[in-house]
Amino acid sequence: MLVNQDVLISRLDKLKEYVNFLETVKNHSKESYVRDPYIYGASERFLHLAIECVIDIGNHIISDIKYRKPESNRDVFNILCENGIINRDLNKKLANMASLRNILVHDYLKLDRYIVYEIIMNNLEDIKLFAEEVVGYFYN
Repeated sequence: MLVNQDVLISRLDKLKEYVNFLETVKNHSKESYVRDPYIYGASERFLHLAIECVIDIGNHIISDIKYRKPESNRDVFNILCENGIINRDLNKKLANMASLRNILVHDYLKLDRYIVYEIIMNNLEDIKLFAEEVVGYFYN
C-alpha cells in the first residue's frame, strides 16, 4: 500500500494554501462578496483549485494503490470510500463538490454567486476533513 509521499504531501500543502485563502473570504459579508469581482472571482478560482486538488489527491491514491479506475470525478470518492480511506458521509459531500467543480469550469454562466458564498461559508470543513482523513489513513 505505497503512495508517492512527495506527491501526496505537495498536494496536501497546496490544498491547505487554497483553503486558507478561502477562509479569508469569511471576513466579507455576502453583499460585499457578490458586489466585488476581485473577491468573488478569486474565491471561485480558489474553490475550483481546491476541488481539483482534492480530486487529484484521490486519483493519485487510486492510481498508486491500483484500485479500480474511476468512471468520473464523483466516482473517485466512491472508490476512496469503498476502500476505507474516507467515510460514507464525506463521500457524498465530496461527490457534490465534484459536481460543483463542473459548474465552476463548464457552466460558469449559470453560476450563482450567493450559492458559492454559502459553500465557502459552510462547506470548507468537508475539504479540511478530507485532508485529515487522508493524513490519518497514510500517516497514522
